[in-house]
Amino acid sequence: MRRTRWWAVGAAAGAVGGAVTVTVAVVAGPGPGLRGYVSESGVGDGGYVVAYQSGLLALAVSLLLLAGALRPVRAAAWLLVAAAGATTVSATVSCRDGCPLPPHDPVTATDLVHGGASIVAVACCVFAMIAVFWSPVSTCPLRRLALLGAAAALPLSAAVGLGMLLIGGSLLVGTLERLLLLLIVAWCVATAGQVAREPTYSDCRSYVTT
Repeated sequence: MRRTRWWAVGAAAGAVGGAVTVTVAVVAGPGPGLRGYVSESGVGDGGYVVAYQSGLLALAVSLLLLAGALRPVRAAAWLLVAAAGATTVSATVSCRDGCPLPPHDPVTATDLVHGGASIVAVACCVFAMIAVFWSPVSTCPLRRLALLGAAAALPLSAAVGLGMLLIGGSLLVGTLERLLLLLIVAWCVATAGQVAREPTYSDCRSYVTT
């Protein structure tokens, strides 16, 4: 019980710390601002690139800790583990300037690896929300958080995906992408905080896991 609580606290702290670090790199760094992808802050050299990569790695650790805190909900836990792995790949494999993506730009294997890992990480987090909502293990507060998160994340994800395909990098897609990432971080922090406040939830032996 105590271990789960500390995992949840660590997940919340890591998510906040990672998000703040990435935000500083995106806002203060030499990137294109709202007109570009968040990943463009990780291109090149310098302190802001290091901050961006460090923030993403902190978020990956946060997802792993949240997976441990949510281990009774097996589907969500494994999805969060996958999201952590994909986030790590996204942090360590940088795209080129402009983070080109098909079908609008010629791409390299590195661009595809980075872009694919980023998409997988976001998708796994959104599906983890759905898994928490549908699991009989989840308490009512966790289900409410998951429902709110998924209800906002699904249309945002669809809008970002369509924007990437139809428009490419732009102010609209950049803004939607940032809203989606902010929503995922908020769900992680809120869910971790809720698990930390529910001591009976951590006693997974008393539940039938999914």
